[in-house]
Amino acid sequence: MTNDRQKRAERAEQMRKQRDKESKRERNVITLGIIGVVVVLVGLAAFGIQQVSSDNERVSDVIAPESATDDFGITYTPEDAGVAPADLEEEPVEVELYEDLQCPACQQFEALSGQFLKDKVASGEITLTYRPFSFLDERGGSPNDYSKRANNAAVCLLDATDITSFLDFQSFLYANQPTEGRAGPEDEELIELAEPFGASGETFESCVTSGKHIPWIVESKEAGAERGVSGTPTVFIGGEVSEARTPEDLQEAIDDARA
Repeated sequence: MTNDRQKRAERAEQMRKQRDKESKRERNVITLGIIGVVVVLVGLAAFGIQQVSSDNERVSDVIAPESATDDFGITYTPEDAGVAPADLEEEPVEVELYEDLQCPACQQFEALSGQFLKDKVASGEITLTYRPFSFLDERGGSPNDYSKRANNAAVCLLDATDITSFLDFQSFLYANQPTEGRAGPEDEELIELAEPFGASGETFESCVTSGKHIPWIVESKEAGAERGVSGTPTVFIGGEVSEARTPEDLQEAIDDARA
């Protein structure tokens, strides 16, 4: 597993370097092309009209991931972790996490407490529901809509594999998160990065490149906003907003919710 993680990290680093080279090359081309500014502006106007049309098409149909809940959740349960329902001593406490894969604070939360929460699921103490809240694209967090596209790739992978692979892929994306404000991996790169986690084939690739679940991700954000969510990570424990972020504070909040 250590070698696999190292290879994935090396591949992600190579992709980042390639994107930096491409960005530099694009800037040079733009500088040399200033003489043709009128032509460029006309072309950009035409592209803008086409892009608006394309975006409208992408958000026209809301298609939820196969295992998603009706309230925009992806839930990891003790049963998913191998715990038989008969072995549960108490009803698990519901923990909900609103997240944005481009969000640096979410990356920090994943590094600090992500595995702790998964372990709590495996011990039968909680269920853990992930809710996409991709808001940073709209605030300049990514010039190529990485926030929504990364979440889309993750749930496309969920459709193609299982919840464990989904969680592992999310952890990988957090560990290799692009700097906020810079472009993240394009769809083809996300497809390549997902392959070691078991996702491949035309159905998966089409799901990613077509943005199949992006309309669902957009609606998930809207539903979260109606609930009062305005940023990420936002944690609910036992149905109540919690400021707990460390394993110690999360454990205390879980115990309080069970009391």
